[in-house]
Amino acid sequence: MRKRTFIYSMMLLGTLSFSSCTDMLDKEPLDKFTDGPLFWNNPASVEGYAGTFYNLFKGYGNGGGSGDFYFKFLSDDQVGSGFENWKFSNVPASSGDWSSTWDEIRRANAMLYSLETQATDMDEETKNHWKGVARLMRGWQYWDLVRKFGDCTWIDHAIMDETDPLLFAAREDRDEIMDKVLEDLNFACTNIKEINSQTTWSRNLAHAMKSNICLWEGTFRKYRTQAENGKAPDLQGANKFLEACAEACEQIMSKYSLCDNYQSIYNSETLAGNPEIIFYKEYKKDVFEHSLIDYTCTTTEMSGMSKDAFDSYLFLDGKTKENTIYPNTDVAVKKKSAADNKDHLNIKDVLSVRDKRLALTIDSVLCYGDGWPRIAGGQPMTSSSGYGICKYDNIAIDPNYRQQTSSNYTSAPLYWLAVIYLNYAEAKAELGTITNDDLENTINKLKKRAGLPSITKDVADAGDNDMGVSPLIWEIRRERRCELMFDNDFRYWDLIRWHQLDKLDNSVNPDILLGANVSNDPDINHDKSGDYIDGSTGRIRAFEAKHYLYPIPSGQLTLNSNMSQNPLWVE
Repeated sequence: MRKRTFIYSMMLLGTLSFSSCTDMLDKEPLDKFTDGPLFWNNPASVEGYAGTFYNLFKGYGNGGGSGDFYFKFLSDDQVGSGFENWKFSNVPASSGDWSSTWDEIRRANAMLYSLETQATDMDEETKNHWKGVARLMRGWQYWDLVRKFGDCTWIDHAIMDETDPLLFAAREDRDEIMDKVLEDLNFACTNIKEINSQTTWSRNLAHAMKSNICLWEGTFRKYRTQAENGKAPDLQGANKFLEACAEACEQIMSKYSLCDNYQSIYNSETLAGNPEIIFYKEYKKDVFEHSLIDYTCTTTEMSGMSKDAFDSYLFLDGKTKENTIYPNTDVAVKKKSAADNKDHLNIKDVLSVRDKRLALTIDSVLCYGDGWPRIAGGQPMTSSSGYGICKYDNIAIDPNYRQQTSSNYTSAPLYWLAVIYLNYAEAKAELGTITNDDLENTINKLKKRAGLPSITKDVADAGDNDMGVSPLIWEIRRERRCELMFDNDFRYWDLIRWHQLDKLDNSVNPDILLGANVSNDPDINHDKSGDYIDGSTGRIRAFEAKHYLYPIPSGQLTLNSNMSQNPLWVE
């Protein structure tokens, strides 16, 4: 099979090539997209159309834009370089989160319609493969719409004219929508071909996406409340989705294995052949690049790790700072740095007794004030919290590419085995069916890579559980947080599905906007709270239950009188 490269670029349908015909007069014109049988009976043309969906996988971003790794500052993991408030404080007139998602749903429905009506000569296996891709994308986008806005309208066909009654229909129950999403996911997992590829559509990718979506939906249904989410918990529905998540994980876990180097998942020039990677976004030097490394290694102040996130990492004995046998200080000490031959606060000894992932995620030298260069000759960096983020950096890359906007070309993981392990362990624990063998085959493998001892399902209470769940579920959530720190916009949406969004209120949880302990720098010129850098800028992000959902744009309510606003956003 020829290798398909997953390079993101804007794809003009007018440049797609069509099947050759012996008679020149029978050829479709090459300068425009022709929606007809010659196009839709050609698998290469259909593949080109489906390729537009690749742009939905943000990865590390495109060019100078932001992606889903590092750049999602609304969480308890990062102290934003500028105060990061709730996405919406008032009802907007319009919203890209609403309109762009509907655009993709329409695109998927148009693909399904054309395959059904135009691809009359395509064999059923190939046709169902591409139908599976379209339904996978439709299901994924509907899930994104539901988790943001709640109730919406289910549209499963291409709307051909503006008189279609669905254009002006009332919103439908979000649970019913998600049941239909599950039908789309199941179809995709059955019909997308089993292709051995890490950069294009495959059945393994479908199972991975189903795993993520079903875990989210299952736990959301379990923990939601009538008062704050508009619907009471639905344990039967929750279990259905959690079981679907576990089943999807089981389909793919045995086909992949963990790589030895945790950081290589994030800072490799290519992820091709990495045994842990299910699907990744490939960038290419001088062709298609991103800016993630530049934003975390140059003079632009980066959004550093919070004290709350730092404290979540266990010590090498598997204990918290209150219970460990290791020195539990977080105090940095002055040491000379080889990078610039100057004294800086250093936490190398602090990191040496912690979960190994921590030292691969943040720098051992604090960077604030005049800054610190990660490498000799590098640009001095500063961090909003003092903790610099090194997780995505690759210091072997030429500085002309590493320290320039729109010039970075490391690959971005999108779906990988560690996430599947975490999904499986959490789903089984929430179902109450997890075994010690399940733990040994999933998160204990992650713990081993991190230098931590294994746990059993009877794990002891660590003493820092502030979510009101069992010790086992708490430790699985901790493992997820530390393994996926700053990754793929996971944390914010995890807090939503666990019904823990109030953790983002810094008036109640001040550590989420505090940073490093700088008590050994008496000359520090930075806002502090006690011994810690304070990144709150004196502002409060107060929790309100309405933030569990986005508001429906007012423009949509004007266009459709049958559409209602989310109750907590009614003005």
